[in-house]
Amino acid sequence: MNEIAIHETFQNTIQGEGYWAGTPVDFIRLAGCPVGCHYCDTGYANGGVGLPRNVRSFNELIAELRSPRVVISGGEPFIYPQLPDLVQCIEATDRTVSIETSGSFWQAISSSVWVTLSPKEHISSQYPVVAQMWERASEIKLVIETGFELKYYAQYLPKKPQIPVFLQPEWTQRDYTLPLVLDLLKQYPYYRLSLQLHKYVGVD
Repeated sequence: MNEIAIHETFQNTIQGEGYWAGTPVDFIRLAGCPVGCHYCDTGYANGGVGLPRNVRSFNELIAELRSPRVVISGGEPFIYPQLPDLVQCIEATDRTVSIETSGSFWQAISSSVWVTLSPKEHISSQYPVVAQMWERASEIKLVIETGFELKYYAQYLPKKPQIPVFLQPEWTQRDYTLPLVLDLLKQYPYYRLSLQLHKYVGVD
């Protein structure tokens, strides 16, 4: 099936978070996520009731691409069995692909895909990170509200920087969470700060 449900797409923007922050990218945001993070900035805190959901063909999505890197986000991309085929179609245009995921679902994808694992098990215990995802992740991004997140995932986080670990202040409480993260980085010097640059500079 060469079509997939889309929340929104936008082109010629930047990646605002994690390892590739500042890189020109296009975004394909897939529709739907069951995890229900209360701070979700794409509207899926309640599962996405009333949010846009448009089924579009792969050909349509490919035709509108403009940047050399494409970020597939959501929602939760790994709930779609079509995801590996969509990745293959994008890579066939000589573009690189990043996928952002909670890690709660698993399927094999191209080995060249950059996978950003942002676990949410501490928020929704019924959606634990699938074991394979800890191994597959290219980077780990923890959204920090209290600092408890580091203790919760301590057994999974690399002690040295084989896989980059980013601590990202939760945006709506940033006056509190940014100083908190800066303090945590003193305790965890192998980890790195992720700021949501796109929000600071005012782009999608």
